[in-house]
Amino acid sequence: MAGDPVKILLIEHPRDFKPERCNDIANTPLSSCLVSGYAAGMLQSRGHEVEIVEGYLEKLQYSDILAIAVSFRPDIVGVHMVYQWGRDIKLSGFLLSMKDSGLCRHITAYGFYPTVAFRSVLNNFSALDSIVLGEPENPFAELAETVSSGKSVAGIAGVAVRSGDGEVLYNRPDVPQNPDTLPFPVRTEALYRLNEVNLLGSRGCYGSCTFCYINKYYGGAQRWRGRGPENITGEINEIIAETGKREFYFTDPNFFGPGRHGQERALRLASLLKPLKIKFGIEGRVNDIHDKTIEALVDAGLRNILIGLESGRNESLRRMNKMTTVEQNEQALRTLRKHGIEPNVGFIMFEPDSSLEDVRTNFEFLKRNNLLNNLPVTANVLYHHQIILEGTQAYSELAGGGRLNLLNDTGYEGSAYFKAGSVSCLSGIMRRITNHLFQKMDGVWSGRVIAPPDSGRLYEDVNNLLVRTFDDALCGLEAEGTFSAVQEDEIVERTNRQISEMLAVRIKKQE
Repeated sequence: MAGDPVKILLIEHPRDFKPERCNDIANTPLSSCLVSGYAAGMLQSRGHEVEIVEGYLEKLQYSDILAIAVSFRPDIVGVHMVYQWGRDIKLSGFLLSMKDSGLCRHITAYGFYPTVAFRSVLNNFSALDSIVLGEPENPFAELAETVSSGKSVAGIAGVAVRSGDGEVLYNRPDVPQNPDTLPFPVRTEALYRLNEVNLLGSRGCYGSCTFCYINKYYGGAQRWRGRGPENITGEINEIIAETGKREFYFTDPNFFGPGRHGQERALRLASLLKPLKIKFGIEGRVNDIHDKTIEALVDAGLRNILIGLESGRNESLRRMNKMTTVEQNEQALRTLRKHGIEPNVGFIMFEPDSSLEDVRTNFEFLKRNNLLNNLPVTANVLYHHQIILEGTQAYSELAGGGRLNLLNDTGYEGSAYFKAGSVSCLSGIMRRITNHLFQKMDGVWSGRVIAPPDSGRLYEDVNNLLVRTFDDALCGLEAEGTFSAVQEDEIVERTNRQISEMLAVRIKKQE
């Protein structure tokens, strides 16, 4: 180590609830939940003293976090900066107070959002001294040693800083090619209180979907890097010994990895997981859903999976560069159901270049494959438009074509101007209706409220109302081409009133 050990405070910052975005699950990958833990693991392995503050999970106020910082007296503060839906005045003010008080020597940010939007983040958060880009383990460790020695952090691979004249300087990060060499992540008590223990079994993705910035974050020529099955089960055994927990979720965006090697690795992992008697969930691409492998994983404890179907029309899949087909989507569904797994699905009903024909084909695909029978799934797939985030191919192409509408002044998130006005109309209607439903059901779906004993029939009725409303609106647009603003409002207000009436007094608060 070049310098003396330092004290590092890693902050998971508080985040405000945004009702209009309560179902935008794609703003940051699930794997981001372990970013602080992996950074802490590496920093601790280098001899530094690290504390993680779970501001979000613990529902802390910034005054609470400040009190922790005053007690800990960190040399470095790192903020795992999760997506910003606008300028986060509270976070900015908190960091400025830390800077002005001289409480720490260096403030940095890390995570998916600041990696893809590092220039605007440095411009909008004047208290930041740097940003750690991409996988944080190695650059954060080097940053800590450099700060300890009193040298400038400019020039560190994977660290972005401002120059004297305000320009942003950075070098590309060095990508850890073998994830097995990294220390296991540090997990807090708050993380262990979640229903499942999150695991990261691999990094990156071999795909290149236009709507995804996974590879922008991970970088490197080798897009997908898997941990060895023995390394993964070693971590699981440690967790079982420490906590007794046996329910896990692999947060990898691509559990399997490419080709035959990916299938062989999954089979080997299944053979090692089976004796552990655990339950687990995964995420994967439809072309990796093979009968033999799924059978082995289910036998080893696989209980749920998220697969990215995205569309029921091959033309749409090609536009999104999914490198999959509708046939593969349907085969994956058949294979999973054969082995007793009803998957969660990723689906983009409304993409920027959608036509009404595309939307109709998607709707018929969902009906044909029995994907409109469960209220949370139905509400998701019948509204989901393509989320446009900085760092994606779609963002660049839409911006270049003058079709990107930035949703806030950070420049990070945008929406697309649809090519077809009729698609824009239907998307807006369904977004307003499903947002109303998400808010009404938030208590139940978050587990804070107990659903009534007869909720099954109730949710079936609401589900059928959503499907009928979508179908009626789609048929109307196919016949008329567009709706007036008054017609749109009437559809939304009538449906939302029916939803409210159906759910009224049927859900009681938990004692």
